[in-house]
Amino acid sequence: MSARWLAHMTCAAALAACSSHPPAPDWQGRAKAASERAVAAYLTGDARVEAAELARARSEVSRTGRADLLARVELAQCAAQVASLVFGPCAAFEPLRMDAPAPERAYAAYLAGRASRDDVALLPAAHRGGPVAGIPDPLSRLIAAGVQFETGQADPSVISTAVDTASAQGWRRPLLAWLGVQLRLAAQAGDADEVVRLKRRIALTEGPAAP
Repeated sequence: MSARWLAHMTCAAALAACSSHPPAPDWQGRAKAASERAVAAYLTGDARVEAAELARARSEVSRTGRADLLARVELAQCAAQVASLVFGPCAAFEPLRMDAPAPERAYAAYLAGRASRDDVALLPAAHRGGPVAGIPDPLSRLIAAGVQFETGQADPSVISTAVDTASAQGWRRPLLAWLGVQLRLAAQAGDADEVVRLKRRIALTEGPAAP
């Protein structure tokens, strides 16, 4: 699900060109783009852009009066938080829960680390199990790693995969979070050289201090 929530809302873009299918309403494209920009802004740490784009996505979707579509917008943003090791209730989803379909409720349970066996069957394929490193989509990979960390199942290889994924995508917020995990583990292991190396990398990722 995550930022690919629009796949549940409309046909593939290619279908719009077929004469047998009417073009998708304009709001769908605007909502999709705004939601994706909001998620990207969160991952890169740009709170101003995130707030503006999330408000735009909510506005476009809310005009439909459909709780299921708005739930997907909110869950996409909460999934980005889980990818960045920010845990807690998906507050914006809760008012929509009663009217949200079962797959959305299952995904919310998954993000909270409380997915049941029945919930897992309703999840996107990337989140039904299997090695985190084998998940092709980078954001889905990070979300799965975050859920494993939340539930105490993330071993050092999962943490390393998360660091490498966030780094490759240039996603500062999750990278700093996962580097922080590595730093704590190195400190607990008494690996002084690794602690120093990780502190250098964290400082580099944070960038120069504001004047």
